[in-house]
Amino acid sequence: MKKYKNVNNASVLGMIGNIFLLIIKGIIGLITKSQAMLADSFNSAGDIFSSLMTFIGNKVASKPSDDDHNLGHGKAEYIYSLLISISMILMGLVIFSDSIRAIIYHKKYIYSFWLIIVCIITIGVKLFLYLYTHKLSKKINNLLIEANSKDHRNDCILTLINLISCLLAANNIYFFDGIAGIIISLWIIITSFKIFKKSYDVLMDKSISLETKQQVFDIINNYKEIKKVIHFNSTPVGYKYQISFTIYVDGNLSTFKSHSIANKLEKEIDKKIDEIYLTVIHVNPIKIKKN
Repeated sequence: MKKYKNVNNASVLGMIGNIFLLIIKGIIGLITKSQAMLADSFNSAGDIFSSLMTFIGNKVASKPSDDDHNLGHGKAEYIYSLLISISMILMGLVIFSDSIRAIIYHKKYIYSFWLIIVCIITIGVKLFLYLYTHKLSKKINNLLIEANSKDHRNDCILTLINLISCLLAANNIYFFDGIAGIIISLWIIITSFKIFKKSYDVLMDKSISLETKQQVFDIINNYKEIKKVIHFNSTPVGYKYQISFTIYVDGNLSTFKSHSIANKLEKEIDKKIDEIYLTVIHVNPIKIKKN
């Protein structure tokens, strides 16, 4: 439950920070008609939605397993991450389109020193949120927080581009404003697509990585009593996996002994491999030829 409380705290903090940034960016962007600042404000609006989806998704994912959901509600985390990524892609396309029009029609904006102030404030707020969520995502291995962390990091970089645009405008160089809007939109789209793919893979029950599977078999190979392994399967459960497979042991072993081997192996795999949530092993006898 501590994990879900941490995620809630991060999502609420993100919403508060992004609402503040949306207000100041939106006001200055509308006053100056800066395409880069307006794009940045749209980005903050998307961040508010992302934080809200994180909050809701985390609440659903924290529910324990029940009769209708035997493996719990962990996949809700990925459903909401998918929604976040789709909304961010759509937002990126709108910003891209507006920026292209700004360049074609040579739209200029009214330079204001407040543009630079807002950029500096944004970078400070986003840097703090990035450091906080990045540390938390490493600690609890949560895709929702990881998505938010990357979004905060990207915002720091994108607002830095916006700041460069403002500094150029201070010297009567306005063409970079539309270019900055395009860079921001493309960055949003690419980052969102990566989150989309990761969420999609889990929802489509993508198997564990070959590296993790090899780790499992390395542990199995330490058990000389196990003669063969078949029917290896893996199923995503939240941010971890449930695996199952069948082992063959000497048919002359007692039922108690053969199942003790399986029980010991299950516990070892679950303990040593963090990516594994649950291991289920079926035991079959095999006839061993006597020399």
